[in-house]
Amino acid sequence: MKIQRMHLVKGDSKTVAYCDVQTDDKIVIKGFKLINGTKGLFLSAPNEKGKDGKYYDSVILPKELRDNLEKMAIEEYNNA
Repeated sequence: MKIQRMHLVKGDSKTVAYCDVQTDDKIVIKGFKLINGTKGLFLSAPNEKGKDGKYYDSVILPKELRDNLEKMAIEEYNNA
């Protein structure tokens, strides 16, 4: 997997960047967010609002894959 596109967000927002991820099979998943939380930067999967008003992840990733993507996204953000 790789980070295909990173769009930095300017201003006073906890979201610092949006990024798209490309799988090894060339499938592009859009809508990942890099968020500046209380414990530092973390990657948030694309999500959508349910009828109950809560947000649910649209893409479910195993922990190891999520951690690897998060490291790649933070590295890409720091190099931008």
